[in-house]
Amino acid sequence: MMPSMREAVDRLSPDIRRVVAYHLGWIDADGREVIEPGGKAVRPALTYACAEAVGAAPEAATPGAVAVELVHNFSLLHDDVMDRDTERRHRPTAWALMGEGEAILAGDALLALAQERLIDPPTPERLRAAAALSEATADMITGQAQDLSFERRDDVGFDECVAMLANKTAALLACSCRLGAILGGGSAESVEALGAFGRWLGIAFQAVDDILGIWGRPEVTGKPVHSDLRQRKKSLPVVAALEAGGSPAEDIRRMLTSEGDLDEEALALTAKLVEENGGRSRAQEVAADALARALASLDASLPSGRSRDSLLEISNFITAREF
Repeated sequence: MMPSMREAVDRLSPDIRRVVAYHLGWIDADGREVIEPGGKAVRPALTYACAEAVGAAPEAATPGAVAVELVHNFSLLHDDVMDRDTERRHRPTAWALMGEGEAILAGDALLALAQERLIDPPTPERLRAAAALSEATADMITGQAQDLSFERRDDVGFDECVAMLANKTAALLACSCRLGAILGGGSAESVEALGAFGRWLGIAFQAVDDILGIWGRPEVTGKPVHSDLRQRKKSLPVVAALEAGGSPAEDIRRMLTSEGDLDEEALALTAKLVEENGGRSRAQEVAADALARALASLDASLPSGRSRDSLLEISNFITAREF
């Protein structure tokens, strides 16, 4: 996929292309080529595996793999600005290094580029894939808006939080699977079954990510320790701990609504309280349940074969990350 990604990005104007290339990990801050890889490319891997699952050559899914990765990085560029994240993959985020406006424009360009590459040429399969990608992008944006609204509310419920991450994260993983099946010529039943697998996998993925956002090691996450608590995010473990009630919940709420930045001692104490009040274990339960549902969907649609093994390998990779 990498040559196709580079070919797509080369269509961008030089100023935007530089921001995108840096964000993707292709160049360093001075514009020099970087050898080490950028992101995990989980979504394209799902797209290729699902094309193979419906009997097509993986290469048939390349337009979808490129498009879904472009949309994913559109969301990352914008998320970093909205969350004020200054570090990703152990280096400054694009907006922190190159400017807020530049990062927003780069994200916008990737979103437009994704659709352009997907519908060229406009075959029936590609047009169906483009419609699926548009729907997933709209769901993802809805999820991001829900996430932002949580910051201003004190009454966020656990089920509401799960629904938010189903939009924000799971929609695009489900779409990754659907695009592979559509471009691979799969039946409507295969497209829906593999999409269900991707949706549940996406919920498991985000639940694990929310755990990493508090207790993950920087060398694993690429972000500072207690990253989500620094931003006072109402992530799954935090909402679970608040919903559990009692004096720990009151202490957590007081810290998250306090003025000024939380120091390292306050962050460590808040993480301890969230864990003691059941936040971590409940998020782990969501991850385990969603993964079981994803695998059940896979059993129903793809009981055996090499492509099933590939999808299982991806599932294990993104849900069994070290802390």
